[in-house]
Amino acid sequence: MVQKYKYNQIKIKNIEFMFGVFTLIVSLMIGMIAADKFQEMHETETLYPSYALTEISHLSDYNPNLKNTNGNTEIYFFNSDSAGGTVLILGGTHPNEPAGFLTACLILENLQIKRGRLIIIPRANNSAFTHNDPQEGQPQYYTIEGIKRERIFRFGSRITNSIDQWPDPEIYLHYPSGQKLAGNETRNLNRAYPGRADGNLTEQMAYGIIELINKKNVDLAFDLHEAAPEYPVVNAIVASERSQLIATEAAMELQFEDLIYSMEPSPYNFHGLSHREWQDYTQAMPILLETANPIQGRLRGKTDVSLLLTGRDPMYLKAAELGELHVPYDSAGISIEVRVGRHLSAIKTIIDVYSNIYPDKAVEIINVPDYEEIVSKGIEEYF
Repeated sequence: MVQKYKYNQIKIKNIEFMFGVFTLIVSLMIGMIAADKFQEMHETETLYPSYALTEISHLSDYNPNLKNTNGNTEIYFFNSDSAGGTVLILGGTHPNEPAGFLTACLILENLQIKRGRLIIIPRANNSAFTHNDPQEGQPQYYTIEGIKRERIFRFGSRITNSIDQWPDPEIYLHYPSGQKLAGNETRNLNRAYPGRADGNLTEQMAYGIIELINKKNVDLAFDLHEAAPEYPVVNAIVASERSQLIATEAAMELQFEDLIYSMEPSPYNFHGLSHREWQDYTQAMPILLETANPIQGRLRGKTDVSLLLTGRDPMYLKAAELGELHVPYDSAGISIEVRVGRHLSAIKTIIDVYSNIYPDKAVEIINVPDYEEIVSKGIEEYF
């Protein structure tokens, strides 16, 4: 009886040992899969610049402290053979606002330039593309079935990855104004301008962009964004004092295309914003563009790739019926074509207005679709 008991005990221990080994192996496999997925988020998607591309540099060329960091990012130059002005287009300041990033990519991959120079930074905050906002249930990737190739793009975060910049202070003190904001805003590129060469990673990125604008004598600079339909500053052109004239004239011209934009002045006392600090620390004319995207909002229902691409959501339809939104909204939703198309038409119109007012600094780009073209043909036509 004793021998049988000992035998059973040994058998139980062997089973426990084998189960432990099995659990360890499974845990290691899960860990390897998770690590692989984590690493994928740090791999930038391949972009395919048009043949008008003349140079690729990096933000570290304007702030060497960014070299070998996830804050470094590619800068694409498109120079024409005719003298003119210089335009900067910034996408990916907030990678969870995909219309800004896709607009920059679409221009980059399709444009021809006849006069002046165009500079494009598609991933302004490259670090923010490497993670998602916690507790938001947002997709990590979305796919566009382009006519040239299938494209898989990352859906990132509003702020720099905490792996790259940590810890957040309890209160973020903006440099140099001393303005106080919530601690995690220290990782928001659009609260970090003018930045510091040796500041935190987000400040280093902001400083590099300011240096680029100044060293390349940028005349007109765009920062592309999206916002929730219930947010008051949406479907908007935000302009500083220096760029209000061209922004206002462009907004009036866009009305003839049935594209309505609210005109928003850059606030004097809200520091860190691109349109505020580009006004104060560079000679460029700053423009920030906002489109309405339901995946950004707090009223949304199911958060998935379909919502990201179609903008259709029954909760927002109900909110529209109750008069709670600042933009028109119906069962068609607000698709990625509508949002990217608005950015494209606004950019093209503002550049045209600028070129008419300052003919010696004119910039002429072609082969870039406008709102009507992209809505009728689909975004897939241009990728």
